[in-house]
Amino acid sequence: MWRLGKPGRFFNFPFLLLDGTSSGHRRDPGKMKHTILIGIIAFVLLSVPSGCGSTQNTPANSVSKPASPTDSTNSNAAVNSNSAATRAAPAKSEPFKKTVELHGIKFTVESPNSASDNSVTITPAGLTVSNEPVVVKINGSVSEAEVGDLNIDQSPEIYVFYRESDGLKRARVVAYSANNKKSLSEVSMREPNTASAEYKGYNGEDDMAIVESVLVHRFPVFDGSGADAKKTGKTKQVQYKIKPGEASWQFVVDRTSEY
Repeated sequence: MWRLGKPGRFFNFPFLLLDGTSSGHRRDPGKMKHTILIGIIAFVLLSVPSGCGSTQNTPANSVSKPASPTDSTNSNAAVNSNSAATRAAPAKSEPFKKTVELHGIKFTVESPNSASDNSVTITPAGLTVSNEPVVVKINGSVSEAEVGDLNIDQSPEIYVFYRESDGLKRARVVAYSANNKKSLSEVSMREPNTASAEYKGYNGEDDMAIVESVLVHRFPVFDGSGADAKKTGKTKQVQYKIKPGEASWQFVVDRTSEY
């Protein structure tokens, strides 16, 4: 026979038990049916979770409550804060890599273009004595690399152009010459001197490039200096050639023009 049992240790609802007959006592059939019916009803009722239809314990079906004015304000503040941070962040430069070749000598130029502690690596190939890479620390991002033979000696030079990270964004160059196709030697350039005739009116916003057999440095002419400087509407162009110095090759002003 079956009877309604009390909630067990591992269950929170009554369950049906098979009632033994070892006592020899027979239960009244009507009472048995009544007991079984009550047990079934209790089982069904107690098996249904309280608060039927509630989804508070089911993350997939959870319903978000409407945001309060305070929550909305905080959310908008966070969005605005993130947007401002994004606008304020400097644009990230892509890593640079380029290979150029002239007169049988190859140069591979690479730079991670890191926002800080950036560097450029120049790896030659085809030199007879040393093809060791040259690593130069720079304060800016590499934009271009060109090969040339400005002194027309059949030993090419590599020119790496970058723009400084300061407010003026000045153009700069890192240059090396393949000495008789044996090894690399630096080609040095003096810092632009605004007191000189060539660089009077210089205040950044410049460009550099190899044009035929010269290095061209072009910039707008300013009246004044720093934040108060104003453009005059004129442009100045300084042309360089390279010549041997006491310890290495040097850029030497060849011609200056203004228009």
